[in-house]
Amino acid sequence: MRLEPITWERLTGALAAHLDALAPADGGPWLKVAVDGAPAARPGDLAERVASELRLRGRDVAAVATSGFLRPASLRFEYGKEDPDAYYGGWFDTGALWREVFGPLEADGTGWFLPDLWDPVADRATRSPYRRLAPGGVLLLHGPFLLGHWFPFDLTVHLRLSGAALARRTPERWTLPAFERYEAEVAPADAADVVVRADDPRRPAWAGLP
Repeated sequence: MRLEPITWERLTGALAAHLDALAPADGGPWLKVAVDGAPAARPGDLAERVASELRLRGRDVAAVATSGFLRPASLRFEYGKEDPDAYYGGWFDTGALWREVFGPLEADGTGWFLPDLWDPVADRATRSPYRRLAPGGVLLLHGPFLLGHWFPFDLTVHLRLSGAALARRTPERWTLPAFERYEAEVAPADAADVVVRADDPRRPAWAGLP
């Protein structure tokens, strides 16, 4: 895969322009976008940048973090607080994402989605109100392990870190085997539509748009 240097500003603009062109001008179906990456790659930062640019273009946008859809502590920590296999396959409530986020944004959906479900600090439901995403709006779902679940994304962006960069920038080193498993089982750099190398946070590089 050939990667070319790019700035975060240019990357944000290119992704926003691409999504704005994909979204229907007169409302209609919602676009669903994955910004996939380990916490060390800061996928939420890119999602928020793109969301801000799309709002300037007149699009309704929702940037939703998978960290708001964690399972209760009793389920996440069933095998201990530092089990990489549980982190990989058992921490995130994919069923709730299907039900509360993707379902309402299907072609015949209402557009009323839940921005978050569970507060991991208080270990209780957030009780956040539902929010309506206007027709033609864009969902930006960001977090780790987003690919490989058959989520109905219209565009997938993967922030890639080399093994050395991931280890260097991840304080929770016990999670590293989970990301190794993700690489082996899902191969996100091959599965994603857009790949961004973020080893140096000041100098990203990307493979361009599909």
